[in-house]
Amino acid sequence: MPSSGRSMDSRAGLAATPGALPYYVAFSQLLGLTVVAMTGAWLGLYRGGIAWEGALQFNVHPLSMVIGLIFLQGDALLVYRVFRNETKRTTKVLHGLLHVFALVIALVGVVAVFDYHRKKGYADLYSLHSWCGLLVLVLYFVQWLVGLSFFLFPGASFSLRSRYRPQHVFFGAAIFLLSVGTALLGLKEALLFKLGAKYSTFEAEGVLANVLGLLLVGFGVTVLYILTRSDWKRPPQAEEQALSMDFKTLTEGDSPGSQ
Repeated sequence: MPSSGRSMDSRAGLAATPGALPYYVAFSQLLGLTVVAMTGAWLGLYRGGIAWEGALQFNVHPLSMVIGLIFLQGDALLVYRVFRNETKRTTKVLHGLLHVFALVIALVGVVAVFDYHRKKGYADLYSLHSWCGLLVLVLYFVQWLVGLSFFLFPGASFSLRSRYRPQHVFFGAAIFLLSVGTALLGLKEALLFKLGAKYSTFEAEGVLANVLGLLLVGFGVTVLYILTRSDWKRPPQAEEQALSMDFKTLTEGDSPGSQ
C-alpha cells in the first residue's frame, strides 16, 4: 500500500502533455526531415551531388546549413516543449548539445563555401545572403555562449538568470527565423545564378526548389507556433517553484526561512 501511494504521488507530480502538442511536434519533424531530404534530392538531381573536393564542394554548404541552422536549431528550441518531466539540468544539457551540433555542422558548411570560392577565385561576402548568413552565425554563437554561461554553468545568480531568460527566448526565436530567411535568400540566389531567365519558364529545378522554400517556411512557422503557445510551455517542477518562491521572498525583504 505505501509503495502504491508513492507511485500515485509520482504520477500526480508529472506534468500532463497537452493533447495537440505531440501532433504538432510530429508534424514539425516530418516537415524538417522532408526539408533535409529534399535539399539532398535537389543537390543530387540538379547539382551533381556532394563532395569535399572539386566543383561539388559548394554543395556541402546548403546541405550543412539546412541540417544545422534549420533542422537541428529548430529541434533545440523544441526541447523544452517535448521533454516536460525530465530534470531541468538534463533538458538544458540536451538543448545545449543540439545547438553545439548545429553550430559545428554550420561551420563545416561555411568552411566549404569559403574554400570553394578561394579555389575558384570568386568574391566573398558581397551578397545580401552572405551578409545575413554572417549575422546569423555571429548571433548564434553569442547566444549559445551567453546561454551556456548563464544557465548551464554555476555562477550566475537566480535573479540574473530570471532577468535574462526573456531575452534568451526572444533572440533564440529571432535567430531561428533569420536562419530560415537567410536560407530562402541563398536558395533564390543559387537558382538565379544557374537558371537565369529560364527560372521564369517553370524549369523542373526551379519548381522543386520553390517547393523546398515553402517547406522551409512551413517548418519555421510550425516551430514558432509551438514555441509561442503559452499553454504548451514546460511547467516548472517542484524544485524550480521552490527556488522561485525563495527568490520572491528575498526580493520582498524577508528571509525564505522566516515563515
